[in-house]
Amino acid sequence: MTEHSVKHSTFTLERTYSASPAQVFAAWADRDTKAKWFAARDVAYTLDFRVGGAEAAHGRTDDGAEIVAESVYHDILTDERIVYTTLLYGRGVLATVSVTTVEFVPDGTGTHLVLTEQDTLLDDQEQPEWRQQGTGDWLDALGRELGQS
Repeated sequence: MTEHSVKHSTFTLERTYSASPAQVFAAWADRDTKAKWFAARDVAYTLDFRVGGAEAAHGRTDDGAEIVAESVYHDILTDERIVYTTLLYGRGVLATVSVTTVEFVPDGTGTHLVLTEQDTLLDDQEQPEWRQQGTGDWLDALGRELGQS
């Protein structure tokens, strides 16, 4: 019999960008811009940025196994907040279910971004520190993309 397990994890990541909340929010809302910092290697990346809209990103593990992240947007307040859920599959098996809130807080002429994620990690297919590291990496990529504009 297969051993099953569940881990729960919550983390908050914060970044301050020199771009306005409208510019940072737009980098999440526009498919082509988001693809640059979030899914640069994914030719099948899709984004329907609206309440009830979906997003799908495809990647590979270090050993070549497919990873698919499917998100649904539940709350969008322009330039202020985004709330979405994500199902992450590895090798075709559900690995993580998460709820993420992204807040865009004015900070002078820039933006203080606060991302809070609550995860349910199934059967040791993913670890909390991997999830936090990966999310931090793409927030850093967002900062690089904003610096280019």
